[in-house]
Amino acid sequence: MSTERIRNFCIIAHIDHGKSTLADRLLEKTNTITSREFRNQMLDDMDLERERGITIKASAVALILERDGKKYNLNLIDTPGHVDFSYEVSRSLGACEGALLLVDASQGVEAQTVANAFLAMEHNLAIIPVISKIDLPNSRPDDVLNEMEKTLGIVPEEALMVSAKTGKGIDEIFDAVIKRIPPPKGNQNAPLRSLIFDSVYDEYRGVIVYLRIFDGSIKVGDEIYMMKTNSSFKVEEVGVFKPKMVVKDRLSAGEVGYCIANIKSLHDVKVGDTVTHNRDRAAEALPGYRPPMPMVYCGIYPTNNSDFHLLRDALERLSLNDSSFTFEPETSQALGFGFRCGFLGLLHMEIVQERLERESNINIVQTAPNVTYEIVKTNKEVIKVDNPEKVPPVNEIEEFREPMVRASLILPTEYLGAIMQLAEGRRGRYKSTEYLSEKRAILIYELPLAEIIFDFFDKMKSATRGYGTLDYDFIGYEASDLIKLDILVGGKRVDALSTIAHRKDAEVKGRKLVKKLKNEISRHLFEVILQAAIGSRIIARESIRPIAKNVTAKCYGGDITRKRKLLEKQKEGKKRMKSIGNVEIPQKAF
Repeated sequence: MSTERIRNFCIIAHIDHGKSTLADRLLEKTNTITSREFRNQMLDDMDLERERGITIKASAVALILERDGKKYNLNLIDTPGHVDFSYEVSRSLGACEGALLLVDASQGVEAQTVANAFLAMEHNLAIIPVISKIDLPNSRPDDVLNEMEKTLGIVPEEALMVSAKTGKGIDEIFDAVIKRIPPPKGNQNAPLRSLIFDSVYDEYRGVIVYLRIFDGSIKVGDEIYMMKTNSSFKVEEVGVFKPKMVVKDRLSAGEVGYCIANIKSLHDVKVGDTVTHNRDRAAEALPGYRPPMPMVYCGIYPTNNSDFHLLRDALERLSLNDSSFTFEPETSQALGFGFRCGFLGLLHMEIVQERLERESNINIVQTAPNVTYEIVKTNKEVIKVDNPEKVPPVNEIEEFREPMVRASLILPTEYLGAIMQLAEGRRGRYKSTEYLSEKRAILIYELPLAEIIFDFFDKMKSATRGYGTLDYDFIGYEASDLIKLDILVGGKRVDALSTIAHRKDAEVKGRKLVKKLKNEISRHLFEVILQAAIGSRIIARESIRPIAKNVTAKCYGGDITRKRKLLEKQKEGKKRMKSIGNVEIPQKAF
């Protein structure tokens, strides 16, 4: 098929705005799947994706459409909508010439809609605005059109009104895709240049690479070369997705499909890399590649130390399908052997943890999440620290820097005060407010990432009754007055409980931590002292009273000195126990 009749497009939307339902309708309408094969959320393969109703991995499908006696090949690339996966979104956008910008008619423009729309504009995509769910009783398409015009500069006449549930407006989408999205440019006779926009691991066939061909063509038997990882492989199979894999002879310029080349590990395949022929290499790689940067770290330990190898195998299996997830072994005095894991954000962390427990049946303990800090030492060396344990002694630190993000919050105007209070309580710096309509506004704040990763999202959701949405992007490191906060149990430092805090919040945080620990640790036969310390200075203290054992119960009457002797003996024993006894800290406490 000539490139004139190919259209590559994606659907971008905020979570829950009906993207997967619309994709289902497009598949049904073009008879890409029979009604017998059909199930909801066709393109979301993971059980977790279907349960949470979110798209985590990008996926692609080829639709064949007949219009005016001509056959068109429409490649739909499904993208994730959550802020943690914005790199996956940007790679998928790089594989397209156009995008359907989907907005829910009842919820309006959300933070992620704005972020993804600007990403699409940066990639110079043709944008088709689509207002979905117009069949709902509380839909307000006209207000939503105004919001889109204000925030994104969309021409209201260009927007399509659609209900994916009833199928209304689906034909108009196909017409718009053919008329408004340009066909792919590309030279079939030039050296091969293709973009990897996703990859999945198959136990039997190795890595399946998702490709968009820009120049040249790829066929079975070709020797291909990955420009970023400098590795070469021999192609065993190429084809397209309808959503099942369908084998083809070759993929040519403008097409989207997959390639299998006996690649054993996902670490040989980087999303965003350029694939070319090994003998006839392209002069330069496609632009835009950057390695995904983990932003949030936490320790993951097996409850049973003997499960360490099982945990490592499980993490390796997970990282095969998720190149942005990183892990390395570490040890902790309190928890034994485990791994330090890096994630793109909190949702990413939750998903990895849930997949771990689901797919491997290992009970795990997770330490509190923390971010990567930069420390300038007195000898001018700059180090990155993702674990409070690695913080050098105070006298070696010249400057402590923390990661800052620019957060966009979209919310109903009546909650502006509450959210500003929340952001400023989290050391946020106010930047601007922009009104989308009389009832909705965008607030821009600069905040430390460490303040967002704990419960900022939940607090924001409850302060706005669930109507607020948040999107953030990393802007860089900034010097800050940070210190390391240690927790001592029975006079001994517990490494897994150490954290990094801002000096002005440290005392409150320390007090909260020891109070919480007091409720988690059960009583022992001796008194247990819990302390929070900065360096050698104790800033908070709680004690857990011992269990009283009545040693004088067996004395009936008689001399008082007998009772005194037993009590003295008990006192001695407790003293000795306190100096050598170990305090059991339950896993739940971590």
